[in-house]
Amino acid sequence: MTINHRPLGGPILTPLFLAFAVIALAGAVVVIERFVLGLGAVSNLNNGYPMGLWVVFDMVIGTAIGCGGFAMALVVYVMNRREYHPMMRPALLAGLFGYALGGFSIVVDLGRYMNMLNIFVPSLINPNSVLLEVALCVSVYVTVLAVEVSPAFLEGLGLGWLRKPLRKVMFIFIALGVLLPLMHQSSLGTLLTSLGYQLSPLWQTQTLPVIYLLTAIAMGLAIVMAKGALMAQGGTMEMGLLHRLAHLLRALLAVFLLIRFGDLIWRGALGLALAPEWKSFTFWLENGLFFAALAFIWPGARRSRHCPCRVLFSAISTLLGGAMLRLNSWLIGYTAAGADWRYYPSILELVVTLAVISFEVVAFLYLVKKFPVMPDFEHPTHA
Repeated sequence: MTINHRPLGGPILTPLFLAFAVIALAGAVVVIERFVLGLGAVSNLNNGYPMGLWVVFDMVIGTAIGCGGFAMALVVYVMNRREYHPMMRPALLAGLFGYALGGFSIVVDLGRYMNMLNIFVPSLINPNSVLLEVALCVSVYVTVLAVEVSPAFLEGLGLGWLRKPLRKVMFIFIALGVLLPLMHQSSLGTLLTSLGYQLSPLWQTQTLPVIYLLTAIAMGLAIVMAKGALMAQGGTMEMGLLHRLAHLLRALLAVFLLIRFGDLIWRGALGLALAPEWKSFTFWLENGLFFAALAFIWPGARRSRHCPCRVLFSAISTLLGGAMLRLNSWLIGYTAAGADWRYYPSILELVVTLAVISFEVVAFLYLVKKFPVMPDFEHPTHA
């Protein structure tokens, strides 16, 4: 049995679509203002907090949520679980938006954004920079994702015959699609180790590269599971596939939590989580979300085998936990050295962040309705 892909169809200009489109347009106005009047006109960034909400949410969190294609590549091609192949296209498309808009947000966030092109000039780069490795990997990975998802657009445009020559070189892009996220997602954790004492011991650890990589894979699986659970509610997704994905997520979360709390105990830092302060609260909120995600799909919860709601709740908890981990380690757990620096996102920073999310939703809805992206489990082809 072969699962084909099909456009979802239906009207484009729905109330939900229009609402997100308005938010996206509002963000575009703020971005134009930023480039005309400068970074200080729209943000509260300062010398103590040079990386604010745009970098943390749109780039660090956004790319982790966009790891659905990476996670599914590990499952399909590395673990050889071919039954999940029909779920690759929507995962790759979501990943393309997550990474492309994350890269765009970096350009918006840079004070001298025109210097972004320097990373492609060998004489101007610093080969010892972790940020350079992240920037190059993300840039190349956006191209890789675009190539991997291109068959859907070729079919939708009536150019399906181009898939044959593309298929001959696709293995190269599949390999890069596994390698590049392994590099830059772990490097985002490595980058934080350079903060030293400015980052709370609750998050400052040499295991950060592993923690960031494991949670990125978990968030990638979670976004695929969330979409699958919504499809299962409508009867267009097999619960068996979701249940087996939940097995993988459960094992991954268990390994992550063992490493996370084992490291805290080994370093003697777990006691800081009991201190009566804001960082302790956000620490337990972060890990409480991960434990909740694990509980929803625990083997004893037999109802999860037949209830997509439990899978959906587990996926959402995983996404929120991963986002909270990144927010904690990049902003909340960070204390600037020197002057009494403070940072709170401005209203316009929030508008741009919401606009990035809204644009992803608008573009994703349009493309899945017009192009064969989503799997057609209702009308399989019997070979």
